[in-house]
Amino acid sequence: MEVHSLVVSTQSALRNMWLSEIVGRSVSAQDGQRLGKVKDLIVRLDLQLGHQPPVIGLVVTIGRRDLFVPQDLVGDLGAESVVLATARLDLRSFERREGEILVKQDLMGHRLIDVTAARLVRARDVELAEHAGWVLAGIDTSPRGHLARLLSHSPEHASREWSDFEALIGHDATARLRAPFSRLRRLRPAQLADLVEAATRDESEEILDAVGTDKELEADVFEELEPDRQIQVLRDRTDEEVADVLAHMGADDAADLLGELAQERRLPILGMLPPATQTKIRALLGFHPSTAGGLMTPDLLALPPQATAQAALQHVRTATSVSTEALLGVY
Repeated sequence: MEVHSLVVSTQSALRNMWLSEIVGRSVSAQDGQRLGKVKDLIVRLDLQLGHQPPVIGLVVTIGRRDLFVPQDLVGDLGAESVVLATARLDLRSFERREGEILVKQDLMGHRLIDVTAARLVRARDVELAEHAGWVLAGIDTSPRGHLARLLSHSPEHASREWSDFEALIGHDATARLRAPFSRLRRLRPAQLADLVEAATRDESEEILDAVGTDKELEADVFEELEPDRQIQVLRDRTDEEVADVLAHMGADDAADLLGELAQERRLPILGMLPPATQTKIRALLGFHPSTAGGLMTPDLLALPPQATAQAALQHVRTATSVSTEALLGVY
């Protein structure tokens, strides 16, 4: 299927502005009456490849209430003072909906993942571009961000395309909606494990949730984690969720991890695993962890004596019932 990108380049945009320039601006009616101030911008998460999240409205503080103002009621978002096209507003308090990103609350000053470099960075400012409506176009991760631009009196910036990043939103409904389309799934298990190791507890959960729909990848990431971090992550999961992870891991790694869990959880979790996996793990648990039996995998890929090295490698590549660490033997 051909995918048509709707990326708006900053060069072709009619105007560009920074979130730091918008938040705090006064909001007024057409007659000039001041109503309140901009608290945040709302963009809709666009899951299609190459698309940039469109601005769908503002969170405006009026009195002591935070209200939602749709973008089509905003006269000119890029003006020094935001003028609304109508004074008739929905006075119900703002509530975030699934698939929405609060740009200031979720991104500004928060960490996100630089997917191209597979590392955590901090968003110092957020760039918006106007092209048939306003969209979230880029992220400034330079250490001084907006302050550096003010001190240099220059419009130049270090913004990079939004598509280079994966945000850690912290909103469960939106994170679940995004998970099947997450760009983190392109990274290698070792890279994802490094991100989890460097992340906070909440950040690591969101990273693992983003790859959790691919159970094989999730298991590979767990195998790359340090033992202490493995236990820390699994401690907060239900027995069923832990069993789901162990079922997709190599039997030797699963046995090691099961042995580190609280004793009262081991048998219930073991009982939830597939029978073949249970048999392997029970056998491995019978060995002392520091012996060869406790260290090696029970998987064996047997080949005839006349098999060539090339044939053996091909069997390893195409084997689906044993782990990639399986022992090779002859019969």
